[in-house]
Amino acid sequence: MIQREKIVKSFGWKLLERCSSQAISLLVTIILARVILPHDFGVIALIIVFIDIANVIIDGGLNTALIQKKNTDETDYSTILYFSMGMATVLYLLLFFLSPLIARFYDNSFLTPIFRVLGVILFFNSFNSIQRAYVAKNMLFDRLFYCSLGATIISGATGIVLAFNGYGVWALVMQQIVFQITLTIIMWFTIQWRPHLIFSISRFQKLFDFGWKVLVTNLIISFYENVRSLVIGKLYSPATLAFFDRGKQMPGLIMLNINSSLQAILLPAFSDIQDERSRVKQMMKRSIELTNFCILPILVGIIVTAEELVTILLTDKWLEAVPFIQIFCIAFMLMPIQSSNMSAIKALGYSGITLKTEMIKKGLETIILIVSFMIGIYAVAWGIVLYNLICIVINLYPCKKILNYGIAEQIRDVLPYVVLSAIMGGIVYAISLAGCPIWLTLNLQIIVGLTVYLMLNAVFRTSCFVYIKDIVSKRIQERRNIIIKQ
Repeated sequence: MIQREKIVKSFGWKLLERCSSQAISLLVTIILARVILPHDFGVIALIIVFIDIANVIIDGGLNTALIQKKNTDETDYSTILYFSMGMATVLYLLLFFLSPLIARFYDNSFLTPIFRVLGVILFFNSFNSIQRAYVAKNMLFDRLFYCSLGATIISGATGIVLAFNGYGVWALVMQQIVFQITLTIIMWFTIQWRPHLIFSISRFQKLFDFGWKVLVTNLIISFYENVRSLVIGKLYSPATLAFFDRGKQMPGLIMLNINSSLQAILLPAFSDIQDERSRVKQMMKRSIELTNFCILPILVGIIVTAEELVTILLTDKWLEAVPFIQIFCIAFMLMPIQSSNMSAIKALGYSGITLKTEMIKKGLETIILIVSFMIGIYAVAWGIVLYNLICIVINLYPCKKILNYGIAEQIRDVLPYVVLSAIMGGIVYAISLAGCPIWLTLNLQIIVGLTVYLMLNAVFRTSCFVYIKDIVSKRIQERRNIIIKQ
């Protein structure tokens, strides 16, 4: 049984792993953005779309199946590894031979060699996905922290050196490749999981029975997440795609760091107690409150400081990304509550429900997508906000029947953090009207925003604030007791 202390500790390590790696990645991106043109970032963003979709197919939902299964053994891990490696080979060859056609479609012959070189990361991703499943299943997130940190530093340094030596887009390519190779090697020596020469057809079939639904679900999600980039890459310039992609990445770093860290813990945690519905509901309620407590104020802060952030970090040549950053912040605010619901549904074995809901949602998203592209590029971004609003109703509805945790109750749990974040945002925005130098303005906004948000939570004694305060107080008391005994 996974105890609360272990879950909290694992979340802390996972969050630390995500935040440290992404903080370094952000620093590297800022440096590279000052040296490399937006056009080159747009080219890589386009190719990464195809790589991401291929990775979803390679994973096949079987990574999730390994985590969800109660008694996973070496036969399961090895079986899925060899299947994933086989799929990686097939998909790499497919990309290799189709890359000239894709390059011709986008009127850019330079895409072909980049496709063929960058595609090698599929092999490392296929192996690494099993390593990550092993880490998640055994709650070894402290080791993942060191692996990700090391890989991020080495790959980031590689990209920076190549960029300053005039390699342009190839600096971005090598950064991606070095990261995946380094991460796989470090994890090989760190977690000490080794594949065995075993392949069980019966085990594969059992895992695939669960995994194929997750595969179709994830494939649909991945396609619709990336189809905008594919169409923008065709209808607009690579620079426009770079602004759109950068607008998504900046708030996405915040949302994904906190949200994905928690979701990585929740799936094995929910799976471990899947027979105790009341405990699943209690844990899910806490996860929704915790993610929104952390994510909402940061995203609101980015909305009101976006222009200052871009000017200082990326320079004026990236100012066209500001409206996209603000729109995507609103879109990402609507995602954490959905993720917790989906994690609970998957962990309880209802992968069929996730597939059905995705089919419904994607039908609606198709309509929104077509209409928004007819209007313009900013309408495409606002279409994502509209889509996420609709998804809240669709994703939250099943948990009313499964866990007796309906939409109204979940919104009530989130509402305090929405209101307090909005108040904080208004105060932070007022600071920008004072006309101070940009560096001073941004520093004041950050300090005042953080102080005001924490004070408001303390005054109104929100559930999450009290929960975190109690954990911290307990840890301090434990430390004192240890010191006294010594």
